[in-house]
This record gives sequence, structure tokens and C-alpha cells, in this order.
Amino acid sequence: MSIARGFASVVLDVDSTLCSIEGIDWLSELRGPDVGIAVAELTDKAMRGEIALDSVYGARLDLVRPSHDELVSLTAAYKTALAPGAAGAIATFQRAGRRVVLVSGGLREAIVPVARFLGIAEHDVHAVSLRLDAAGNFAGFDERSPLVAAAGKAEVVRSLGLPRRVLAVGDGATDLAVRPVVDAFAAFTGFVRRAPVIAGADVTIDSFAQLLELVLV
Repeated sequence: MSIARGFASVVLDVDSTLCSIEGIDWLSELRGPDVGIAVAELTDKAMRGEIALDSVYGARLDLVRPSHDELVSLTAAYKTALAPGAAGAIATFQRAGRRVVLVSGGLREAIVPVARFLGIAEHDVHAVSLRLDAAGNFAGFDERSPLVAAAGKAEVVRSLGLPRRVLAVGDGATDLAVRPVVDAFAAFTGFVRRAPVIAGADVTIDSFAQLLELVLV
């Protein structure tokens, strides 16, 4: 399917879109192969839309219980795993006056430093905050965040009042859920292909070079 080029705002997912890794899966591997496999299976089922994100979000974090130091390590991993051309594309969008926001079900404490690295303002980062105790150990998460629910990204994007036209980009079912509140949705297949997401998308792209061509007229 082809769509008209030219968008004023770009809503980007982070895990498996902006970066090649799934943050919670990366953290789970620190707990050994059994936990890593269990968490990765839950993540994939949620991103395929086979189970609701809200039914597994807390369960995954309870298995992983990331510390402050591990979140710092995840930030470094995200930077290493940035999609080819992503940094340059975001800089080009910004120079052209486009609004770029990150909307992710990932962990805010790990994502905000990546956004700063890319020149994206902290107020344009929407992700789930963790609670850490005085020693930097996991003490819970923001269970009230819309982003822990399957359809939560639509609620967040709707609330932002972004300049139209708005293009959302992502790889999972939670990203596709924003389609009713944006002008177009692009399924990003650079790292993973999910048939239900592709089927519901207005267009499919596999690189940030293609995203540049789609956004800029």
C-alpha cells in the first residue's frame, strides 16, 4: 500500500524499531537462560497481539527486577544497537522542523539518555518509570502508566496534540494500536517481521533511509 509522503510529526517506538534489541529481553538475559527464554516468549506474544501487554508487563519485571546499574548498562546497549541511519535521520527531521517523539513500553530510565544522545528533548520521551530504592534496587514500576497496557500508546499519542500530519512507526501490536489517532502507521521490519502488524499498517519500511523518504517531501 502506498501513502502520501510528508509528515510534520514522527512517533517512534524504541525496542526493535529505533534499536535492534528489546530492553526487557536484554535485561532478562542477565538472569540466566531460563528467565531469558521465558521473558522473550512473553514479549513476542504481546508484540504479536496474542496476549495483552498488561497481562505480562508486571510479570516480566518481577522476573527481572533491574537495578540502577543494569539500567545504565541497558542504555549503553541501546546506543550500540541503534538502527543504521537512525541518528542521522532524526537530526535531519529536526533540522527540517519535524517533531520527533519516542513512545515506548520500555523503561524510561534507560531510554531518556538515549534520547538525549539523539537530541530528543526529555519531554518528548514517553516510557514507563521504575521505582528504585536508596541502594538502586528495583522497588516497582508506574502501574498507572497507560504504556503498560495493550492500547496505551494510542492514549498517550492522542494526549500530545502533535502537529499534523502524524506518522507512527513501530514493529509490534502495541504500536499498531495508535493507528486510529494518527494519520498513518508504518510497520518497521528492519529487525523483526510480525505478520499481523504488517497487515494492519498503511506502509511497511525496513530502514531509516526509507523513513526519511516517507517523512520529507
